[in-house]
Amino acid sequence: MHIPSAESSTIDILSFDDALAASGHSDCYDTGKWLYVPDFYTEYRYILGVKGADPLICIGINPSTAAPDNLDNTLKSVERIANGNGYDGWMMFNVYAQRATNPDDMDTDLNVMLHRENMAAFEYILSSVGEGHSPAVWAAWGTIIEKRPYLKDCVREMVSIGQSYGAYWVSAGKRSVKGHPHHPLYLRKDEKTEPFDVASYLDSL
Repeated sequence: MHIPSAESSTIDILSFDDALAASGHSDCYDTGKWLYVPDFYTEYRYILGVKGADPLICIGINPSTAAPDNLDNTLKSVERIANGNGYDGWMMFNVYAQRATNPDDMDTDLNVMLHRENMAAFEYILSSVGEGHSPAVWAAWGTIIEKRPYLKDCVREMVSIGQSYGAYWVSAGKRSVKGHPHHPLYLRKDEKTEPFDVASYLDSL
């Protein structure tokens, strides 16, 4: 379990660029395989994933306790779905970067600095997709997006950033009554992704 020690605005947070520059030098995991930023356990996480030229970029709401070679059940499902849909890697990204096992423990108000650096991380992932591939962005946040009012605005900004990179959005599994995309847990291991009209979805919220 991870319960934030305090509101994220009260703790020291590395910028994405600084966290990225300091990552990839660990002897605790295969840095040729994994991208982990920051590459130590702390109150937030920008990126966790397996590198590839055409990764499936999974979008949850907020990170929990997973780390390289220590995936939780959600990320084990992400890995299965990515592999089963023909992607050569996967990236777990989150609408908000604060770690909280229970989303009810997330910041009450948006931490502008943390959000800004998280968007820089998202742009980095999109820009790192191999030549000849369009970024595949998997909306996978379930109903948890209703936990905080600021989360919808974060997604809107992500959609705008994605347009600059030709990103296309997908979902997997049955959507909720309100149209929320299915969370990765409890998906069939052979579940296929399908196009997701994220703009219409956001307009309906």
